[in-house]
Amino acid sequence: MFTWDPRELNCEQAAAVIEPSSIFLTACPGSGKTRTLTYKIAYELSRRADKRIVAAITYTHRAADEIQERIEDLGVDTSGLWIGTIHAFCLEWIIKPYGIYCPALAHGYRVIDTHDRELLLERLCTPYRGVTHWDCDYYVTEAGYHLGCPDTRKHQAIHKVLAAYFEELLASRQIDFEQILWHAYTLMRDQAHIALLLSRVFSHMLVDEYQDTKQIQYSLLTSILRAGCGQTKTFIVGDPNQAIYGSLGGYAMPVADFRAQAGIPIKEMALSRNYRSSERIISYFSNFNVHATTIKSAGEHATFPSLVTYNRDVAHTDVHDELVRLIQVSLAAGNPPENICILAPWWILLAATTRKLVAMLPDQQFDGPGLVPFSNDPDNFWFKLSKILLTESSPRLLVRRMRWAGDVIKDLGDFGVDTTQLTPRRLLRESNALSIDEMDGLRYLDQAFTELFVRLSISEDCFPPLSAHREAFFRSSAARIARLQQAGATYINQVLFFKKVFRERTGITVSTIHGVKGAEFDVVIAFGLLEGMVPHFNEANGNVAASKLLYVLSSRARKHLHLISESGRSRGQYGVYTPTESLTACCFNYDAQ
Repeated sequence: MFTWDPRELNCEQAAAVIEPSSIFLTACPGSGKTRTLTYKIAYELSRRADKRIVAAITYTHRAADEIQERIEDLGVDTSGLWIGTIHAFCLEWIIKPYGIYCPALAHGYRVIDTHDRELLLERLCTPYRGVTHWDCDYYVTEAGYHLGCPDTRKHQAIHKVLAAYFEELLASRQIDFEQILWHAYTLMRDQAHIALLLSRVFSHMLVDEYQDTKQIQYSLLTSILRAGCGQTKTFIVGDPNQAIYGSLGGYAMPVADFRAQAGIPIKEMALSRNYRSSERIISYFSNFNVHATTIKSAGEHATFPSLVTYNRDVAHTDVHDELVRLIQVSLAAGNPPENICILAPWWILLAATTRKLVAMLPDQQFDGPGLVPFSNDPDNFWFKLSKILLTESSPRLLVRRMRWAGDVIKDLGDFGVDTTQLTPRRLLRESNALSIDEMDGLRYLDQAFTELFVRLSISEDCFPPLSAHREAFFRSSAARIARLQQAGATYINQVLFFKKVFRERTGITVSTIHGVKGAEFDVVIAFGLLEGMVPHFNEANGNVAASKLLYVLSSRARKHLHLISESGRSRGQYGVYTPTESLTACCFNYDAQ
């Protein structure tokens, strides 16, 4: 039985971990949500009386890796755990075993990556003036698909583009990420035995960041819970105030609605103690509460004399000087570089900013998680392999790299490669033995992929899916690098920058607001807080969306928070951006800049 020192969990966290019934857990920022979820998984794994599996659904692959590593560090056997994103869950447990029942999947399929999707949509948009692939974002529900574009004048043209898009995907036996959810849902809807079988496979289904879950995802989960008649328990956790993916269909379902759909008893619980931020920081981001929640400051920084500043006077041409000044002040006050974060709403702002900060502060390192310089498609085989080839062999990374190697070998087997003689240790040994003298990141990976397959005696040409994945990886990567270089990140193609992507944070973080969700820093400095960026100009419910973004970025700070709405930034041919309205409407006793 997994046990813990009473000092490791507070009473709210411990109660959620040991609660035997299904749980709907609302967790405020800094409340130890991930720790509670991790301990809950470990606790249930240690209590397994049968061979049923504990499934945990996370919003990102990175979150899945982090939680699994934490559980392994606790000394708990994870052989009975499946953890991953909802798309990975649908592919692994619904589409692969039951896709034969769906005509569109029965003869094979390929998941199209983001770059190929954009190229296809851009071509199909050509006949329609003013419509781009950005306008063609959509999300699926039980009733079909919904457009993400709030400009209803474009909807007729977008529907025509998407009709042609779906037709081309079907003809080429390809599906995109939204269609993964749609096909999983229709399979579960039309083949009632699937939900029943899955309820017998899983003893628990846990969901992280429920506020970013889509209607169709809730439907998939509740179908399994309903079929299990209470034999499959659930534990869903999140914060409705951090629901920042509304334009993609994500929303925080009320507990009463979730309980009604699942058809099982579900206990509502909460984590209300913030261990991250000072009372002053908490009092500030509480101004942007959309859903009323209780937050109590309980950490070591509770009484810290935090600075909260808001600058609307700096010109956009001088904003980098102001960022440098704030960084230098923060460093001088004893804040380590890895505990300082620069945030902006758009990655395009960050590309030029990172280049300038590197030049202005040559003694500092900058890590840009939002600036991945190659195709960031976690389901692409070569992306998975690149994680191994771009990380160093070290005891600290061994468990993580072994798991990555296992994923690579599994994919090779799915492609038809004979992997009976290939173990994770051998794959890592051969990868570590490569010696490539190449400074360009893409050329480095191209050579590494080729040499590794020679060492493993695998002929890529014999397995067409491998070649298709490789072509997509390099085509998407080249386009991504070109965009980032055009935005000012001329250094982005260097192999040293490639290797930073999977390394632990060591320098000042530069990220988008969406990209930093879940992280925390002593000092947060945010710029670009402008109407049309926060909220994004495509947001249908702008004030609510802006409040949630401001809530998320402000709640990342432990000690100090610096906000900037720079003036004079061009918007179109004649206009300029103005400060975010929700921010200027906030009455707060800001500190002197």
